[in-house]
Amino acid sequence: MLQSLLNDRHLLCDEEAPRPMESLHRNRCRQVHTLFGTITLTRNYYYHCAAQSGRCPLDELLDLTRGYTPALTRIICRASACSGSYQQGAQDLLIYTGLSLESRNFGRLVHSVTAPLEQALATLPPEDQNLPKILYVSNDGTGLPCRRAELQGRAGKQPDGTARTREAKLGCVFTQTTTDENGQPLRDVDSTSYVGTLEDCREIGTLLRQEALRRGYAEAGQTVFLGDGAPWVWENARLNFPGAVEILDFYHASEHLGELTAALWGRGSEKAAKHQEQWSSRMKHASASKVMTTARRLLEQRREELSPEQIEILEREINYFDTHAERTRYQHFREQGFFIGSGVMEAGCKTIVGKRMKQSGMFWGEQGGEALLKLRCLILGPHFDAAWTARRDILKTRRQEKRRWSSSLN
Repeated sequence: MLQSLLNDRHLLCDEEAPRPMESLHRNRCRQVHTLFGTITLTRNYYYHCAAQSGRCPLDELLDLTRGYTPALTRIICRASACSGSYQQGAQDLLIYTGLSLESRNFGRLVHSVTAPLEQALATLPPEDQNLPKILYVSNDGTGLPCRRAELQGRAGKQPDGTARTREAKLGCVFTQTTTDENGQPLRDVDSTSYVGTLEDCREIGTLLRQEALRRGYAEAGQTVFLGDGAPWVWENARLNFPGAVEILDFYHASEHLGELTAALWGRGSEKAAKHQEQWSSRMKHASASKVMTTARRLLEQRREELSPEQIEILEREINYFDTHAERTRYQHFREQGFFIGSGVMEAGCKTIVGKRMKQSGMFWGEQGGEALLKLRCLILGPHFDAAWTARRDILKTRRQEKRRWSSSLN
């Protein structure tokens, strides 16, 4: 019945005059995958000999992507992003819908869909909702296993200096409206959205700012930037979020205190562990600056008995905390009711990248990894439905503006 309906040219007319240097070929068949199974669609095909390319107006009218209908395309995208692999996504579709589809085509479909979705996302207006009291932004990076060809010439952490992964950079935005009875901040339910890319740190900064603007950054009562100690993270904060309160992730700072105490009293020693706990508590209820006063005094008192390596570690870590002195005023931040940990961002790295893209035996190419990363960010955030609705207008505008054939071929 569906096949008869879609092949009824009284309902769906794809008749139009050929453009210059085009030849018309009628009744060209194509297999189309739908929610009800596979059908054969017969339509007009317009071929341009000089360009050695053609077009089918009916395919554009029906919004077919690689031979899939829009509804099925959307389901495949969700299955591809949320299942453990493309193969598992195909198995899930078979169980839930009875459709037997080739998983090898899912990656190509995701790549075809992601670009217009990303363009559609950029056209979405800021959210029409109550302005957030506090808007949090954060970004981080995590390794993504890639094919050898993608890693040529890249420095890495292997003993020989080569890389096994590329850094997937992620950003997140979430809001906070209230605190609990103890004054602890409460993240607003379902308020987290993500952006991601395999490109450089400047690109993730731009994407994060665009997402923050969609979430109400321009009108937010207060913006807080949470991050670890990576220099590129704070450069993004400086460039894209001037005036934001900058907070160094408390747990990351505690790890650096662990390096300090290990250099002073020996890694793994009971005394080092005890001082790390005490200093972390002091830092949380005051600031890192006061802890560093004690660390400097101990360094000077014990300089003669410490090895050059220990001294180097101590001076490096003290300098680290001096650099982030304004970002480690944790008592002040807690009094303001702010989060002092970037756990949301850390969880995002595990959820967005780790859970789907770091399975055993997975090695990604740049195009495939970038497309799926962006799709997962969309699907696991609040914008997917709106972007999908706007996607068709993007495709329509693209077809209207695009010249099918260049003047050199006419």
